[in-house]
Amino acid sequence: MKATAILTAILVSALASFAQTTTPQNQAPAQGATKPQSGATPGAAQTQTPPPAGQKVLQAGSQEELKAYQDAFALTDPDKLEAAANDFSTKYPNSQLRASLYIRAMNLYSQSNNTDKVIDCGRKAIAADPTNPIPLVQVASALSESTHETDLDREQRLAEAAKDAQAAIDNIDTGLVLPANADPARVEGAKRSILTMAYDTLGMVDLSKKDFSGAVTNLQQAISKSAGNPEAVLYLRLSVAQDNLKQYPQALDAANKAVQYSKDGSQAQNLAKMQQARLQKLIAAQSPSGSAAPPTTAPPAGAPPKSAPASTSPSNPH
Repeated sequence: MKATAILTAILVSALASFAQTTTPQNQAPAQGATKPQSGATPGAAQTQTPPPAGQKVLQAGSQEELKAYQDAFALTDPDKLEAAANDFSTKYPNSQLRASLYIRAMNLYSQSNNTDKVIDCGRKAIAADPTNPIPLVQVASALSESTHETDLDREQRLAEAAKDAQAAIDNIDTGLVLPANADPARVEGAKRSILTMAYDTLGMVDLSKKDFSGAVTNLQQAISKSAGNPEAVLYLRLSVAQDNLKQYPQALDAANKAVQYSKDGSQAQNLAKMQQARLQKLIAAQSPSGSAAPPTTAPPAGAPPKSAPASTSPSNPH
């Protein structure tokens, strides 16, 4: 999804800034410190700008911890970074910086579409920081997209996805770790991307459980959060949910939008056109002058959405 690409770009920028500016607790705050005034005495105490209300501030406990974090963060191979994050967590089990390393590893794995590793590193990030919406929504989305009907742990995976997605929504205003000087517009864009992914995930879980009313509600929320960057796959999933509720005019409207917003020739557009044609025939057959025989059943709840572009990685990004 485009939302995931936006989120990942903002995340990488934020973490990179954090890695460059964070300082130990016995020096200056990790975020929000102001530069010395011109003419100020070197080493003199400087006025600190407090972080925005509700924003988390991370700090290293020592210069050694900070150096170990920065060295690990600089790695670009996801396997090496994950190993370094594990070593860092062993050496500094109480460090506030552990989650950031796992989040970076998670996103590096997402770039190679390694969903299992996205989930694994995301879970480690959540264990280190249970209220950070970024790993919460990434794990939730990856789980919802990669769970199959035949999975023995299907119910547990769907339950975890729903729990994490809801936690991302609940902590959206207080759980993000961002530089104090982050552009407010970009922060709001990141929040909208996270909320889009979270509600989309809840909708996917509902579809998998054949709770079509719940799916409609959550997918409509996802669509409202992504209004500035409409996602074809969200409308396609909404159409399937409405179709299964026999809300055919609404389902056709959603299918029309899925066709409109999808890339020409893409799989999403092809699926949307199939759904569009099916609903057009069904509605025509129900009209007094209609003659075509309507399809007897709606398409499978999860087939069109899961065949469309993944919304995690972010790993599905998603």
